[in-house]
Amino acid sequence: MSSLAEEIRQRFGDLSPAERKVARVLLAGYPSAGFETVATLAERAAVSAPTVIRFVNRLGYKGFPDFQAALREELEERSASPLQLYSTRGYGTTSPGAPGEEGRDNAHPEGSQDVFSSEVVRTLRELPPHDVQAAISLLCHPKRRIILAGGRFTHLLAQYLGLHLMQLRDDVVILPDRDVERTAVLAGLGRRDVLVVFDYRRYEPDKIVIAEMAAQCGSKVVLFTDAWLSPVTSLADVVLPSHVAAPSPYDSMVPTLATVETVLAGVLRQLGEEGRSHLEHSEDVSRRAGIQPDDSQPV
Repeated sequence: MSSLAEEIRQRFGDLSPAERKVARVLLAGYPSAGFETVATLAERAAVSAPTVIRFVNRLGYKGFPDFQAALREELEERSASPLQLYSTRGYGTTSPGAPGEEGRDNAHPEGSQDVFSSEVVRTLRELPPHDVQAAISLLCHPKRRIILAGGRFTHLLAQYLGLHLMQLRDDVVILPDRDVERTAVLAGLGRRDVLVVFDYRRYEPDKIVIAEMAAQCGSKVVLFTDAWLSPVTSLADVVLPSHVAAPSPYDSMVPTLATVETVLAGVLRQLGEEGRSHLEHSEDVSRRAGIQPDDSQPV
């Protein structure tokens, strides 16, 4: 399931100039803007009320109430916790199943294979090529500092991406946990920085605050998020959404890892010889410092 915001982004090129004005207002104030009246939304977009109706019709909705009903349903999904999913999807019973697959045991390896593989395929197929290339270009820019911030679980993915980038280029920082160090990094945000944020449903308030600070300083923001889209989306220069269905109450990070690997592969291609030389130097320093054994010496 993709969010309405992602659907609007994907259909943007099909809209008339007036309908694009409505789309921009909705995306800028998503999701709260979608619950305003037709008249208010039309006034904010400087278009007529019939244009707003045509816009939601073009998205496949019978009318504005139908559009708002879909938005309310999406908000219930995007705020679901593992505890809520534990109950609503029947986990803890004898026949757990993902939505639409009740009665099938997705904890069985074959069931897990179906879920993970389909979500990875959907995610990679639906990734916006322009955003993928934009993320790669920003991460490769030699004059930009890269700062990575993850969440309760996704800090692992931020570290995974960050540790790879550290081997390939200079000026890569994983946002520290300790208050003084974290404050120092955020206080130094500027126009040459790229903030990479990982933010998934039950979105964490500090991520939107950090993104706002980065945007105000002129930093670029790259967002890895789920199909419902983090609130950071409205501030991001690049958005890379992933599907997250899993054979458990926890959202899967497998498709996000596939997205990270895809971006890393692009970074390696774009850096080319420069990246290889940096990696070679990193490994040489590591051996000389005794951090890793010298492969040329017998054990």
